[in-house]
Amino acid sequence: MARLVLTRLFFAFALLACGAAGAARAQLFETRAQQAYMIDAETGTVLFAKNENDLVPPASLAKLMTMEVVFNAISTGRLSLDDTFQVSENAWRTGGAASRTSTMFAELNSSIRLEDLIQGVVVQSANDGCIIIAEGMAGSEENFARLMTERAREIGLTQSVFGNSNGLPHPDSKGTMKDLVILARHIQTTYPEFYRYYSQKDFTWNKILQRNRNPLLGLDIGVDGMKTGFTEESGYGIVASIKRDGRRLFLAMSGLASEAERAEESRKMLEWGIRAFETKTLFAKDETIGDLSVYGGATSAIVKARGAVDILVPITNPDRLTARITYRWPLRAPLEAGTQVGVLKVFIGETLSQETPLYVVDSVDKGPLYSQALDAFIELAQFWL
Repeated sequence: MARLVLTRLFFAFALLACGAAGAARAQLFETRAQQAYMIDAETGTVLFAKNENDLVPPASLAKLMTMEVVFNAISTGRLSLDDTFQVSENAWRTGGAASRTSTMFAELNSSIRLEDLIQGVVVQSANDGCIIIAEGMAGSEENFARLMTERAREIGLTQSVFGNSNGLPHPDSKGTMKDLVILARHIQTTYPEFYRYYSQKDFTWNKILQRNRNPLLGLDIGVDGMKTGFTEESGYGIVASIKRDGRRLFLAMSGLASEAERAEESRKMLEWGIRAFETKTLFAKDETIGDLSVYGGATSAIVKARGAVDILVPITNPDRLTARITYRWPLRAPLEAGTQVGVLKVFIGETLSQETPLYVVDSVDKGPLYSQALDAFIELAQFWL
């Protein structure tokens, strides 16, 4: 049986906030995107969520996952930037000049350094570059797509599935905005030496200069990556990151009607995310967050987080913040100190904005027999009720 418990410190505040939330159900921000998800990098606060778990064709946003597989292989020593890859006829026809899709114009049967392929994929969104890498690393696009999906699960993408390396229409390719934000944050934090490619504004290959397709890079608002995409089914999409005023945000959105709408909607949401929130410390490091009843325990369980609990709060509407502890009842004695027993969930309006694991501060031993009998009676009564 799951039991939701308000902490003593939040009790009065939460009651007031719930009343305010009931009167105002609207989003803090409105967007024409069909799916969108935005978080603060440092605190993990979810600033905006709209259909973030919808599975949609990822289009060229799938290339982020392709690059993660490549960056991971370089970081673990399986590849180097100086490795060369052969351009097959399949890569040339499917993703090269003959395909009339995004391409770096790789020549048939030529050999290309991996670093040039990376720049072709990141800057020019080169479909041929993706296929060349996929065939060189895994023997075929199909094999590489399986590697992409397996690696996605390893780094925390729970729903996305990849059917190819480049995001061209494929029945097996589906992803969510939430997964794409997790992926973008992972790339930026895990591979800072490679993330710089996403801010590169142009790249020349085969004597052809092509500019980065990210429309936000040239706006001087702090955006330093990452990727755009389009399919007829999912519309125009983007994954972007902004660093400004000491903060970094990650955004993914899809389902927009045009390139102009994509640029405007993503710019507005990122700037709103920077300006409309302020950081608050809900609990300092080592501060008690709550105490939970323990079945058959000599005492209740005092719980806290491993560090400070910080969150971003809307400046103009802070009363929409609510919090509660969630744990599976009953907790049974004995409990050792350091055991994770629950999660502090913080909501902005109806959006679950942050989850923080909670741990037992001091061990809880079994209580006397009469205490255990009383707890058994309470459990039985709640069962029948």
